[in-house]
Amino acid sequence: MTILRTIFTSLLFFLSLTGIHSQQLVDKNPTLNYQSYNPKPTDLKINRAAYSEKLEGFWLATCIANWTGLVTEMDKIGNIGDIKTGPFYTRANWGKADQPNIWVGNAPSTISPTIDFVFADEDTLWGADDDTDIEYIYQELLLQNQTSFLTGEQIRNGWMKHIKGEEENYLWVSNQKALDLMKSGLVPPATGDPLHNPEYEMIDAQLTTEIFGLYAPGRPDMAVKMATLPIQTTAREESEWISAFYVRLFSLATTLDSSLPIKEQLFQFAEQAAGDFPETSYSKAMYRFVKSLYASGIPWEQARDSVYQRYQVEQKDGYTMTSKNLYCNGCYAAGINFAASLVSLFYGEGDLKETIKIGALAGWDSDNPTATWGGLLGFILGKEGVEKAFGRKFSNKFHIHRTRVGFPNEGIDTFGSMAQKGLWIIDRVVQEELKGGIDLSSNSWYIPKK
Repeated sequence: MTILRTIFTSLLFFLSLTGIHSQQLVDKNPTLNYQSYNPKPTDLKINRAAYSEKLEGFWLATCIANWTGLVTEMDKIGNIGDIKTGPFYTRANWGKADQPNIWVGNAPSTISPTIDFVFADEDTLWGADDDTDIEYIYQELLLQNQTSFLTGEQIRNGWMKHIKGEEENYLWVSNQKALDLMKSGLVPPATGDPLHNPEYEMIDAQLTTEIFGLYAPGRPDMAVKMATLPIQTTAREESEWISAFYVRLFSLATTLDSSLPIKEQLFQFAEQAAGDFPETSYSKAMYRFVKSLYASGIPWEQARDSVYQRYQVEQKDGYTMTSKNLYCNGCYAAGINFAASLVSLFYGEGDLKETIKIGALAGWDSDNPTATWGGLLGFILGKEGVEKAFGRKFSNKFHIHRTRVGFPNEGIDTFGSMAQKGLWIIDRVVQEELKGGIDLSSNSWYIPKK
């Protein structure tokens, strides 16, 4: 079965390189025994070919937003604590010179000297980064292990195989600590337990798990169930709840009606996703606060400044990161970056380019909120919609070996191939976990409602 899967994956990679869409010739997961199914009138019906194009849009827009956000990553984190970065960016800074981040002294970003969109042309490669590479690993592990639920051992083995041990490995804070713990013999979820991992409150799990929402279309309950152990690999409590919010929102967004305006539907899905926050959590308070700022009509810059004042200066709603005297005042923390991401979500109003712009200018760990919302809106628009939004074509090739190791084809993959792998995972989820069905004649999933 492993040999058969390798043959199919290689064929898929060849087809994507030659421009033949995978849906034309490669349709079935070679490791799944497809069962007959009688659809119910209440089932959610989704076309697999259309979904594949949306998954390509997810990967493409995630890369655009990730690399754009990297230009301003950690440029502006406020003036409390050991590092002071001066006034936050405003919309007037877009297209202007990038200012130094907290690590490089007086030098601007090496990615772009100006704060602007970063693109990979058609004849180049998109480089992997920590906003894409662990999700890529999880997708491969789900396929290789022919499962919808990864075990702690499977996660540990995958991390140990595909992440460099000593040299630059593009891991930070909780992700790096989790890898260190794996090397010492611990297995997830112990690697995210506060007893072992003091970095558990950091943003890391958001970067690595949102894609699980796309693996369970319209079923956020199953998406979060699948994502729980990967999330707990590095996170607990507020950081876990925030990561689950993104997973839940991604799953809900798969049901968006493309014939209707995006903004209202997206806001409704966000409200649903936020409904599962514990009532006394600071994450729920942050959601309500940023939503109220948007509703008040103030500019996004003022909303961002209000977030900074309330949570890093005044430490309201139980967010006490400043009092912990962490490096850069906890600039990697899940909480402050969640609040900042909500500013770009609400004020972006479902517009891909505007959301990325605001996210890149908002401050803190700016490549992470941009990558998250870029991926979500890229999925909603699909690959063609992303290209239309920017009025151009992009590279469809992805270089996972920029940051990770141990993959075939010297680490070069394509968004078409990556989307096909996503379809195969969803086929298994739909049939084995959701007890729905796949109709290959109409190329559709039938997904029972909860």
